[in-house]
Amino acid sequence: QVQLVESGGGLVQAGGSLRLSCAVSGRSSSSYAMGWFRQAPGKEREFVAAIRRSSERTDYSDSVKGRFTISKDNAKNTVYLRMNSLKPEDTAIYYCASKPAPPMSRIINEYRDWGQGTQVTVSS
Repeated sequence: QVQLVESGGGLVQAGGSLRLSCAVSGRSSSSYAMGWFRQAPGKEREFVAAIRRSSERTDYSDSVKGRFTISKDNAKNTVYLRMNSLKPEDTAIYYCASKPAPPMSRIINEYRDWGQGTQVTVSS
């Protein structure tokens, strides 16, 4: 099991940028992939991006592809989500999650460990 702590959220104007961080502790070696998800008020939690722990393979939802970049620093046990060209519809609580086994996935229930989330608010 791993523990995840997100940070870096905040209030930004449309068109601005933010970088979220997810600090991983515990049995980080048991994590096959890391994902970012988000949940807007009144909506279901949705997949944003994922990255394999042992490679640079990534996956993005269509709504963020070309604007967001997921990356990792295994030496620092940290996963990042760089968000550019933010839109008001990106407003949500962003969660980091760990998937213990292959393959990479966008399915929420396949991620075992979750952080507490960090709020991102984009004003128009």
